Amino acid sequence: MDTPLITNDAVVLGLLVAVLGLIFYTRSLGGGWTKFYTFVPVLLLCYLLPSLMNSFGLISSNTSNLWPVARDYFLPACLVLMTLSIDLKAIIGLGPKALIMFFTATVGIILGGPIAILVISLFSPETVGGEGMNAVWRGFSTLAGSWIGGGANQTAMLEVYGYNPDRYAAMVAIDIVVANIWMAFLLYGAGNPKPIDKWLKADTSAIDKLKDTMEAYTAQSERISTLPDFMMITAVAFGAVGISHLVGQGAVAVFGQYEVLQESILVSQFFWIVVTATTIGLSLSFTRFRNLEGAGASKIGSVFIFLLVAVIGTRMDIFQIADAPLLFLVGIIWMAFHVALLLFVAKLIRAPFFFVAVGSKANVGGAASAPIVAAAFHPSLAPVGVLLAVLGYALGTYGAIMCAELMRLVTP
Repeated sequence: MDTPLITNDAVVLGLLVAVLGLIFYTRSLGGGWTKFYTFVPVLLLCYLLPSLMNSFGLISSNTSNLWPVARDYFLPACLVLMTLSIDLKAIIGLGPKALIMFFTATVGIILGGPIAILVISLFSPETVGGEGMNAVWRGFSTLAGSWIGGGANQTAMLEVYGYNPDRYAAMVAIDIVVANIWMAFLLYGAGNPKPIDKWLKADTSAIDKLKDTMEAYTAQSERISTLPDFMMITAVAFGAVGISHLVGQGAVAVFGQYEVLQESILVSQFFWIVVTATTIGLSLSFTRFRNLEGAGASKIGSVFIFLLVAVIGTRMDIFQIADAPLLFLVGIIWMAFHVALLLFVAKLIRAPFFFVAVGSKANVGGAASAPIVAAAFHPSLAPVGVLLAVLGYALGTYGAIMCAELMRLVTP
């Protein structure tokens, strides 16, 4: 792989933040920019520009350590700040449609894999064939693990089905590129969900009520922020990050002693980091720390969200599709079935597009991107993404095994 023009992470981070600043500056100018950002949502642009920088060789996620930093520090920090003022009762009041769409997304991944292999086998059986540890369905089992659960489930499938490690890189590429193309569509839809909700004939009253409640609370408690306010927000955010890592480290040490749990989500430190950060945020929402929302807690949380989006964008290289086009086609057909099933069920039960987007990313993206997509609709909705993503982690291994066995059955 060619060396990118910029390899220094400090320079890459500076460039990404400068891009974010430019996007928000042009958005504030009004005039023709207002019309531009009506059609191209800010969040989508924050995602696409870094991905283009990666695709054209200016930067590369392969030579950067920014993603682990963003995932392990920015993500838990923003989860705490986004959940600090949440109305948990209102979240529960969103009703059963969120769960219905989540499980629909899971079924879409389980069935989408074998259907995609079946379609490709009609005109190119050698693409989805292979023997022993080189059998392509074994490789796609890791994709199922990632798209239902997350990285830990993906690794578990690699161990369970013993796919050839030398060919595993192609599966990782398909995972990242196909999932991120779908994320681009979701971010675009999140920027203007009303036309999609109208087509779905969705009842968005519960979501709108939650948004209104949060906006009213923010307006009511808003004040001129002081330095002590910002220091307290920073202390809460990164104090929680520290506690989350401490809990994660301890939990892995405890559960890692048991051989039967070696391939479970309980030995994933990232899982415990996400769960702990969310729990801390929800717990603080019942205390006077909730008043930090008025000083701008969720706004600072949103800064972390946009940094996360930019760093995630650097992980997509659209040109990788040219390396193994038919294997990527399997991934695209797989994802297309997942999306089609989601939209069919959403229209059937009149579920809002928010539940489609978050249900999908809670599976396909996990806790790293589900809250980002949820927060794109409104910062107060981020916890919905987290809670569903945690459920995805729990189901990831079981769902992936079901999908893998179905793919084994249809492989030519």
